[in-house]
Amino acid sequence: MLSMGRPWSPLSVRLSFWKGMDAGLPTSVAARSAGVSRATAYRWLGEDRQVLPSPLQNSVVARAGSLSLREREEIGFQRARGQGVRQIAAVLGRAPSTISREVARNRVYDRYVPSFAHEQTWARTRRPRARKLDGLALREQVISMLTERFSPEQVAGRLRLEHPENPEMQVSHETIYQALYVQGRGSLRLEVATALRSGRARCRLQKPDGPRQGRLPGMVMISDRPPEVEDRAVPGHWEGDLIIGSTSTRSAIGTLVERTSGFVMLLHLPGDHTAATVSAAMIEAMNTLPEQLRRSVTWDQGREMAKHQEITMATGMPIYFCDPHSPWQRGSNENTNGLLEWSPIVGHRF
Repeated sequence: MLSMGRPWSPLSVRLSFWKGMDAGLPTSVAARSAGVSRATAYRWLGEDRQVLPSPLQNSVVARAGSLSLREREEIGFQRARGQGVRQIAAVLGRAPSTISREVARNRVYDRYVPSFAHEQTWARTRRPRARKLDGLALREQVISMLTERFSPEQVAGRLRLEHPENPEMQVSHETIYQALYVQGRGSLRLEVATALRSGRARCRLQKPDGPRQGRLPGMVMISDRPPEVEDRAVPGHWEGDLIIGSTSTRSAIGTLVERTSGFVMLLHLPGDHTAATVSAAMIEAMNTLPEQLRRSVTWDQGREMAKHQEITMATGMPIYFCDPHSPWQRGSNENTNGLLEWSPIVGHRF
C-alpha cells in the first residue's frame, strides 16, 4: 500500500524508532532497530518534531485534538488488515465514534486514503467560517446600541439580559472588538466609526515596553497594593486619571471613581493640569469625605502626580501607581472616562 509514493508504517514501528531516539541511539541505529530505512527515519524526524521534540511527549496532546497523520496512516493500515472500528480505536486510544466519523468523512471510491484524509481535514480547517455578526437581526441591534454610546462590554451584557434563551442573539465583547478593529471588509467599523466612544475606528497601537524617562520619585507600585482592594468589598479605594482636552484648548478635568460603589468625583482644573494644580484639587476634594472613605488611590504614572507624596500627607491616602501602558489596571476609571467624554455634564467631547 502506498501513500503519496511512500510505504505506510504502523504506528508501533514509528514509536519503536522514537523509543530508540529517546534512549540516545544514533538515528541510523534507531532506524535499523525499528526496521526502517535511514531515509524514512529522517523524514519522520522532520514530520514528528514540528509539534514537540518527541512524539512520545506529545502523544497525550495529540489525542486531545484532531487525528495526526501518523494516526491516519495507522487507521489505513489496520483497515487493510480487516480490523473493525472498535479494534482500531483500541489501538490508537481513541473513541470508536472518532474513528467511525473519520472514515465516513474521508472515503475515496469506498476506500479510506490517509493522505487524502489529512489534506481534506486541513482544507476544512482553513475554510472561512461565517461570522456571528453577519446575522442581520443581531448585527442591527449591535449597531444600534453602539450608536447610542454603549461600549462593547455593555452591548454583550445587555444582549444576554434581553435574549437569555436565544444564543443566536448573544455575542461576546471580543467578537464586537474584532469586527470593529480587526476584520477589515464587511466589518462594523465603517457603519459605527463616528459613533464609537473612543472616536477611533482603528485600534491604537501600544508603545513598546522599555525604561521610562523621568520616573516619579517615591512611587509605590500596584503590586504592593493591599489584597482587599482587588475584591471591591471594602469601600474607600479609588481610581483616578485626567481627561485631556483637544490640542487647541488643552483643557482637562480630573476623575476619581470609587471601586466599590462606582461613585464619581470630578476635579476642577482651571487653567492647567500641572502637578501643583492637580494636587491642590485632589486634596480639597478628598478632604470633604469621611476618613473611612479615604483608603487609597490608584493612578497611572503621569507627571501630574509628581506631588503624590504631598497628597498622601494631606489626605492620609496612599497612592499606588499602575504599570506602564496598563490602563486595564484602572478599569473602572477607564470605563467612566469613556462615558464622561460624551456626557452632557462635560458639555462637549474632549
